[in-house]
Amino acid sequence: MKRAIVLSFAMASLISSTANAQTSNEIKIGVLVDMASIYADTAGEGSVAAAKLAVEDFNPSAHGLKVTIVSADHHNNPGLGASIARQWFDTDNVGAIVDVPNSDVALAVSEVAREKNKVLLASSAATSDLTGPGCSPNTIQWTFDTWMLAHVLGTQVVKTGGDSWYFLAADYGFGQILEHDTAAVVLANNGKVLGTAFHPLITRDFSSFLLKAQTSKAKIIGLANAGGDAERAVRQGAELGITAGGQKFAGLLFYISDVNALGLKIAQGLVLTETWYWDMTEANRAFTKRWRVEQPGKFPNMSQAGVYSAITHYLKAVTALKSDNDGAAVVAKMKEMPTDDPLFGKGSIRADGRKLHPAYLFEVKKPSESKYPGDDYRLRATISADEAFRPMKDDHCPLVGN
Repeated sequence: MKRAIVLSFAMASLISSTANAQTSNEIKIGVLVDMASIYADTAGEGSVAAAKLAVEDFNPSAHGLKVTIVSADHHNNPGLGASIARQWFDTDNVGAIVDVPNSDVALAVSEVAREKNKVLLASSAATSDLTGPGCSPNTIQWTFDTWMLAHVLGTQVVKTGGDSWYFLAADYGFGQILEHDTAAVVLANNGKVLGTAFHPLITRDFSSFLLKAQTSKAKIIGLANAGGDAERAVRQGAELGITAGGQKFAGLLFYISDVNALGLKIAQGLVLTETWYWDMTEANRAFTKRWRVEQPGKFPNMSQAGVYSAITHYLKAVTALKSDNDGAAVVAKMKEMPTDDPLFGKGSIRADGRKLHPAYLFEVKKPSESKYPGDDYRLRATISADEAFRPMKDDHCPLVGN
């Protein structure tokens, strides 16, 4: 009996050791996005393509790793997003979830990642609550947030004469926070807010909202929405003669994919904020050329570039720790290590989970100014990382005791 117990213990130890080795060497990353609805072009398959390129460039075999990318569509449903996260973490051995457009879904997935001690790398999720009251030792917000979008675009536009605003805002967490933060910035810079119209997510007809904005005579119509909603608002605004009448749209979260969907004739003059643009550096252009093999006719945006950047740094941290078992430990290592990748260059991650890098204010070019496909932006301002993102003392994140 004693020999049987010893053998059983030895066998259990061997099984445990083998399982740990598999966990350490076989890394699985889940890209959770909207594949077929309002955010499909801004994330979707383009984010999956970016994730695959990050893994390819990291060369896992050189580090003794095998890395697998899986993906799923959360259908903009927080309950479904959380359910997929649980399935991935509990059953499918996923160590990290990446991207997650839709702030409500991201907040739900962040809680699951904390509960299961896994990792969330939010690239498309905008809500600044992810580094504020909802911050987590298991979550990093990589690319942008509502505070940055509001302060960079709101401040710069008011300073250059756009001092009266009317907002069109998506009526859920993301749109509500973005409208609130931007309105506060406009007022703080001695501008005026002449009104706000909240609309349901996935609105097909913006005419009633746009007519209110037109009647307000605000110089700037601030779009606190994204994806298909933002595109339809700008297109229908052009049809109603709003831009021809002198009012300008400010895309608080507007991507190059939205510009391409509209065309420069309609999108020209629109101002927007991004933290990455495909045509800014040789490294960005090289990445774009490879990315377009799987996404022909399109150009990657900051969220998709953020997926590449976040996965690159995650894999560096996992390699340093020789394990992805402890999500909070992986995130702590990611915060400890300076960030450095071809797309975002050198940067850092704060204690609250905020990835830091510069932001850029762009204006969409006129058709006559564009020299080749994707030559869509004119740079109006560069904002340093310290200026672009909310000071940590103001974010009320429990991790940093404020």
